[in-house]
Amino acid sequence: MTKTKPSWMSDIDQLRRYLHQYPELSGEEHETAAFLARSLRKLEPTQLIEGIGGCGIVAIFDSGEPGPSVLFRTELDALPIQEVNDFDYQSTKENVSHKCGHDGHMAVMMGFARALYHHPPQKGRVLLLFQPAEEIGAGAEWMLKDETFEQALPIDYAVAFHNLPGYPPGAIVCKEGPFSASVQSLIIRLNGKTSHAGEPENGINPAMAISEIIKEADIACQPNIEEEGFAILTPVHIHMGEVAYGVSAGYGEIHLTIRTRTEREMQALSDRLLSYAGRVAQKYGLQLDTEWTNVFRTTKNDPEVAGIIQQAAADNGLEYHAKDWAFKWGEDFGAFTQQFKGAMFGIGAGEDHPALHNPDYDFPDAITPVGIDMYQSILKHLLERTN
Repeated sequence: MTKTKPSWMSDIDQLRRYLHQYPELSGEEHETAAFLARSLRKLEPTQLIEGIGGCGIVAIFDSGEPGPSVLFRTELDALPIQEVNDFDYQSTKENVSHKCGHDGHMAVMMGFARALYHHPPQKGRVLLLFQPAEEIGAGAEWMLKDETFEQALPIDYAVAFHNLPGYPPGAIVCKEGPFSASVQSLIIRLNGKTSHAGEPENGINPAMAISEIIKEADIACQPNIEEEGFAILTPVHIHMGEVAYGVSAGYGEIHLTIRTRTEREMQALSDRLLSYAGRVAQKYGLQLDTEWTNVFRTTKNDPEVAGIIQQAAADNGLEYHAKDWAFKWGEDFGAFTQQFKGAMFGIGAGEDHPALHNPDYDFPDAITPVGIDMYQSILKHLLERTN
């Protein structure tokens, strides 16, 4: 599957398992970041910038010679999921575990950092970015908006990968254009007037408005990503009133997750839904309040960088899958590809491997060397470009 097996690879596997034992939720990755910073200092980067956007880190390996600046990104956070695995490195924290493989992604990045320590770049700069709060679609913007991040600029290229259960172990998956969907979550709050349940006419109950908004969201769905107008609108939470049978509710809220292929399609669908909610609220005499949260921008794969990823797969003798359509999930790396020329690719975790976000998922250590090999090859090709 890969040629890379340096003597220090077992150390990287142990690092991954240590991270797995001590997961931290989005925005709370303080110990994870501190551990990685200590490990990175031993590899003598030219510059180590900490505390960007909270727990974010950038380690810079600068050749001192002219050339492109290439950024590689990994994630720090875990998920609020109770682990069911019983191996000896299982999570030590109740209802917190690395069920998306970010522990493995960090291990790949630390292995890549070790490779850069032994073989520094001969031109340009390499930036290793450790991002907090990827799972809630916030950490990338936190880092990008932090003034401290300016120390890492300029950036010519940005690259990241994600492990992919359902594909052969070590296979590389990529495409030009949208790689992951645009995903946003919408909270719709409807304020009416509470009344006696026997006299609902004296109040304003949001029940009918909620039902009509849910129906409109269902009508707007077009779940086949291969067809024009792809959109998934999923109700994820509904709350109305209290469990008080003598009271007609005067308040309700709906939480929806919305997915489209592109930012333009997301804007059009968002405008449609907000306009409809406004009309329904007015119809029933309700006050409307809305809030967007968990915003994931479309990950746009630049054709040049996607082509280099395919070449890197060939360099390493890896099976390559050219995906036809974007994945339906969101990925916070999209915020970086909105600003920098870049691309994301996938590394197969195994056709029968437990799915991401499942309680029995665990990152397969066998694909860690694949990630390191790919990053080294991608860097080699990108540094050959002129900035």
